[in-house]
Amino acid sequence: MRHLILLLIILTFCVVAQAQKPSSAIDRIKAHDAINSQFSPISAYKFENIGPTIFSGRISDVAVDPEDPTHFYAAYASGGLWETKNNGTTFEPIFDHEAVMTIGAIAVNWKTGKIWVGTGEVNSSRSSYAGLGVYTSDDNGATWQHKGLEESHHIGRIVLHPTDNNIAWVAVLGHLYSYNPERGVYMTNDAGESWKQTLAVDEKTGAVDLIIDPSDPNTLYAAMWQRLRQAWNFEESGPGSGIHKSTDGGMTWNKVSTSGSGFPDGDGTGRIGLSVSKSGGTTRIYALLDNYNRRPAEAKDTEGLVKADFKSMSKADFAKLTEDDLTAYLKDNRFPKKYKAKSVKKKVASGDLQPSDLATYLENANALLFDTPVIGAELYYSDNGGASWQKSHEDHLDGLYYSYGYYFGTIRSNPNDINQVYLAGVPIVRSNDGGKTFENVNGQNVHSDHHSIWINPDNSNHVINGNDGGINISYDSGDSWIKCNSPSVGQFYYINADNAKPYNVYGGTQDNGVWRGSNRYRSGVRWHNTGKYPYQSIMGGDGMQVQIDPRDNNTVYTGFQFGNYSRVNATTGKRERITPQHELGERPYRWNWQTPIHLSTHQPDILYMGAHKLFRSFDKGANFDAISEDLTQGGKEGDVPFATLAAIHESPMRFGLIYTGSDDGLIYVTKDGGHSWENITDGLPQNLWVSRVQASAHKEGRVYASLNGYRNDNFGAYAYVSEDYGKIWTSISSSLPQEPINVIKEDPHHEEIIYIGTDRGVYVSMDRGQSYISGFQDIPSVPVHDIVVQSEAKDLLIGTHGRSIYKGSLEPLYAMKDMPSEALTILDIDDVNYNRNLGKRRNAFSKYATGEQELVIYSVAEGNAILLIKTEDESTT
Repeated sequence: MRHLILLLIILTFCVVAQAQKPSSAIDRIKAHDAINSQFSPISAYKFENIGPTIFSGRISDVAVDPEDPTHFYAAYASGGLWETKNNGTTFEPIFDHEAVMTIGAIAVNWKTGKIWVGTGEVNSSRSSYAGLGVYTSDDNGATWQHKGLEESHHIGRIVLHPTDNNIAWVAVLGHLYSYNPERGVYMTNDAGESWKQTLAVDEKTGAVDLIIDPSDPNTLYAAMWQRLRQAWNFEESGPGSGIHKSTDGGMTWNKVSTSGSGFPDGDGTGRIGLSVSKSGGTTRIYALLDNYNRRPAEAKDTEGLVKADFKSMSKADFAKLTEDDLTAYLKDNRFPKKYKAKSVKKKVASGDLQPSDLATYLENANALLFDTPVIGAELYYSDNGGASWQKSHEDHLDGLYYSYGYYFGTIRSNPNDINQVYLAGVPIVRSNDGGKTFENVNGQNVHSDHHSIWINPDNSNHVINGNDGGINISYDSGDSWIKCNSPSVGQFYYINADNAKPYNVYGGTQDNGVWRGSNRYRSGVRWHNTGKYPYQSIMGGDGMQVQIDPRDNNTVYTGFQFGNYSRVNATTGKRERITPQHELGERPYRWNWQTPIHLSTHQPDILYMGAHKLFRSFDKGANFDAISEDLTQGGKEGDVPFATLAAIHESPMRFGLIYTGSDDGLIYVTKDGGHSWENITDGLPQNLWVSRVQASAHKEGRVYASLNGYRNDNFGAYAYVSEDYGKIWTSISSSLPQEPINVIKEDPHHEEIIYIGTDRGVYVSMDRGQSYISGFQDIPSVPVHDIVVQSEAKDLLIGTHGRSIYKGSLEPLYAMKDMPSEALTILDIDDVNYNRNLGKRRNAFSKYATGEQELVIYSVAEGNAILLIKTEDESTT
C-alpha cells in the first residue's frame, strides 16, 4: 500500500448496503471501530481550519465547576465537547474521535473528575444528529469509554447522585424518525456498566428532562415528551407527554401532571422543561410547557384586513369590501404590483378566484414558522411536590416559542430565590416575580435561540448561557453579557468559492446566515484591534446555498430557509429578492428547507432554482420560467414542506443537460433544456432523500448520485454512478461504512478521484468508487455537508456541520495518485521568499522568525527511512 507522509519544515528543515431498513446502533459502532482499526495512508495529510469563529454554533449543554466557575465544559449539538479553564477566553476540544460528536447532555462529578456525555441532542431540529448512548472519561477526555444505551439516539439530561459515585440517571428521548421502545428514564448502580429502564410510557414517548430535589436525592422529577418527526410532518405533542415523580431514587414513578392537577394533559401537551429551587423553606418545581393546543379565537385588534379574514369569507362579503381596504391589504402583505384591488374583485366575482385564495397566497413555510395558532410557551409551578400545579402568568408568552417550541425547553430557576426564573426560547427572558411578568434579557451581543442556562449557586448574578451562537456570560443577571466565541464550530449546510486572487470562501450556516471571507483566514483575536473580521455576513436567517458569478466574483446568489433567495452585491450589500412567486389562485410553491440553486457554467446569466418544479432565469434571477412539471412524487399531508427538489446540477460539458433530485427519492434528467424530462430513478433504492446529483466534467453521460436515509433512521451509505445518463446505475458504496452520505463530488482534474462527505467525515476514492481511503487526522468525526475543489488553487474545501470549514492542498493527493513506483519520492516544495529577518529575533515580543514550508514525502511501502537535508555548502542538517 502507498503511504503519504507530511513533515513541517521550519527554517532548518527539521525532520452500499442496498437494504433499506433502520440501522442498528451496534452496526454503526462496528463501522466506526472498523475504520479506526484500518491504517490510513492519508492520516498525515494536513488540513487547516479556516473558520469562521465569530458566530460559533449551537450549544446543547454546559457543566460548570462549582469551586472554580472559570472552568467549564461546553457541549455543542454537532461540534463535540470543549473545555475552558479561563472563563471562555479559549476552549479546547476533548471529544473529537468517538463514533459520534453530537451531544445532548453532559454531567461532571467534580469530586472525582469523571465526565459523563449523553450523545444525541434533543432539540429535534432538521439537523439533530442521532447519538450512540453514554460515554465517560476519567482522564479529562484523553480517553473515553462507551457505557451503553446505544439505541437512545437522543439524550436530554444526565443526573449524578450527589454522594454515591456509582449512581446516575439518564433521560433518554429516543429515536427522532422512528418508533423504538428504548425510551424513558434509565438508572445505573455501577457507574454505567449496566442500566435499568425504570420509567417507560410507549415507543414514541421519551424522557426529555430530569431533575433531582437538592435536599433529597431520592426525589426526582422526569419530563416525558411524545414526539415523532418525519420528513413531511412533525408530531410535537401527545397524551404521552407529562411530568412523573419518583420518591425512591428513581426505581418507581408516578405521573403528577394528571388531569385535574392543574397542568395540561392530553393531545396538546408538548415538550416540557423542569427546574427546582429552594428558599425560605419552600421547594418549588417549575415546568415550562410547549402547549400545542389551539388558541381560542380572539377579538380582532387591528382595523385593516388580515389573512384570517379571508379564510372563510363568502363571495357576498368579499363583494362588500371597499377597494381602498383591499388595496391596503395587498400592499401591506407585499402582493406583486400586478394584483390590483379592482381586478381581484372582478376575478372573485367571476369565480376565477375564491376569497380564501388571498389567504392561501401568503401561506409559505417560512411564514408559518412564526404564525402562532397554538398556545405556545406556558410556565407552571408547584410548591407541594407536584401534587398540584398553577400557571404563573395570565397572558400568552408571545415571542418566546412561536410555532416551534420543540426546539426549546430549557428553564432555570435561581437556586437561592424561587421567584427568579429564566426561560430559554427565541430570546432569553427573566422573571423576578415567580413568572408573573418577564423581561427580555437577550443582549445586543447575544444570539437568539437558547438551549442552556447555568446560574452560579454562590453568586446568582453570574449566569452562563448557551445558544445557537455559542456561549455568553453575565455577571448582572443578564443585564449585560460577554461573548465567548473562539471555537470554530459553525454548522455549514453548503459552501462555495470564487476565482478571485486570493479566492474567497462562502457558506450558508444553521441559524447564523451566509458568510464570505478570504481562504487565507487564520484564527486569532488581532481583529479585535483592527475592527475588521476576515469574514463578513452577507445574509441572515438560516443560511443556505451560494452561487457566485465568476465574471466579477462579487454578484452572489444566496438566501435563507424555504427558498427565500436574493441576488446580492457582496461589497455594497445591496440585494434584490429573486424567488419565483406563484400566481394568485395557485397553491404556493413547495420549497425545501435548503432550496437548491445552480448557476450555469456555460452562461453565468442563467440561474436554476428548484421548488417542486425547476425554474430557470436568463437574466440573473430577475425573471424565472418553470421548465418542468412536478418532478417529485407529489407531496404528503403534514406540516413540513415535502416533495421538493433537493439537488440540481447542469452538466459542465453540455448546456441543457440537467439533473434534479427530490427529497422523496426521484431523479430526473433533461437533455434539451427542459423541453422533455425522463425519470431515471429505476435501479436505485426508493423513497430516499437525494442529497446530491452531480454530472461529470470528464464524460458527458456520466452522473453521480448520493441518497440519504437519515430521515428514516436508515444510516446506510448510498452512492451510485451511471455511465449512460441514468439509464443504468451502479453502486459505488460497498466499501463505505454505515454513514448517511450528504455530498458526492468528482475531482475536476482527475476523473478517477471522487470525494464523499458523510455524517462522520470525508472519504476519498482514487479509483472511481471501487475503494475509499479516510482518516484525515486534522478533521474530527464531524458531519460533512459539502465539499468543494477550488480548481485554480487546487485546494480541497470541506464544509462541516459542526466544525466550520477546513482547507487542504490537493497537490499531495494528486501526486499520490500519479506517483511512479520508486521506493521513496520527495515532492517539490514551494519557494520561500527571502527575508533578512529569517532566523533573527525582531523584537522582544516576537518568536524567532521562520520560513515555514511543507515537505511531502511519498512512500510505496511502510517502513523506516533516513532523511538527510543539506544546505548550499553541502553541510548536512
